[in-house]
Amino acid sequence: MQYLVFALLALGIIAALFGFLSRHDNDEIVVAEGDCTTCDGNNSKCEQECMMEASVRPIEYYDDEELDAFRGRASDSYSDEEVEQFSDVLYTMRQDEVAAWLRSLRLREVSLPDALKDEVALLVDQSKK
Repeated sequence: MQYLVFALLALGIIAALFGFLSRHDNDEIVVAEGDCTTCDGNNSKCEQECMMEASVRPIEYYDDEELDAFRGRASDSYSDEEVEQFSDVLYTMRQDEVAAWLRSLRLREVSLPDALKDEVALLVDQSKK
């Protein structure tokens, strides 16, 4: 009888130990598979990670090298002709490329003109649906 009690007690301790260890395994950080196109703007961590990832890769251009001339300009300082240059690039790309183009502009320190911000936000929002 004593052996049976001892065996049940040992089994209970082992089960409790496994339960405790398995509970801590679930706290493990899981890195999601995918790329930055899955960031929807609602998760700032996703956006930060994508910006950090993009900053170590070569900057991607969208046939818009001429926009580098606007590096460091304030977004409200563009003339109508300059806004048209941004608009021309915007409307020659696919809708799903707009968010990546914005990241490219940010990395190049080129501000998007205020006149296009609402339109670009709408395009990015529509591309997520």
